[in-house]
Amino acid sequence: MGTFRSVVARCTLAGLFGLVAYSQTPPPQRRPATTATSRAQSAQPQVMANLLQLMRGTLFPASNVIFAAQSQDPATVAPAKDPSTATDPLANTYGQWLAVENSALAIAEVANLLDLPGRKCANGINVPIRNADWAKFVQGLRDAGMTAYKAAQSKNQDTVTDAAGSLSEACANCHDKYREKPNLADRCK
Repeated sequence: MGTFRSVVARCTLAGLFGLVAYSQTPPPQRRPATTATSRAQSAQPQVMANLLQLMRGTLFPASNVIFAAQSQDPATVAPAKDPSTATDPLANTYGQWLAVENSALAIAEVANLLDLPGRKCANGINVPIRNADWAKFVQGLRDAGMTAYKAAQSKNQDTVTDAAGSLSEACANCHDKYREKPNLADRCK
């Protein structure tokens, strides 16, 4: 029994000394808390593509879905054998009229990317985001996207055809001024 008491006493003393030692140990170093400013800076949009790449990667395919809906009723497009891997947006998992709606919304959203500072044209010139007509053309594209979205929601081809005309006009307005140049070096001027 004496041995048991001696073990308990030693454990109790060791525990007390450990507790005292722990309480005197400085706290571990922590990384400074992320400030709202540093979070905001890291959340800033980053420009990855030049204007030509952005057009080819987003606006061209999205507008083609809307243009295709003029000649083929999206509701009649049969789903692909494997809709999850279909390359035809009208036949994929989110196909038919939903594809037209999503493409129209993508156009309206991508219009925001056209105004990001730091984007370059394919020839290396800054996108003219400070030009008043650029802002007008971007807004025209945004509006055309939303018009196409409302048309797609109606699931009426005639309405989509009218919206596709508005989209085509919005694209042409900007292209006539900034893209349709015989020399690549003269684009975006």
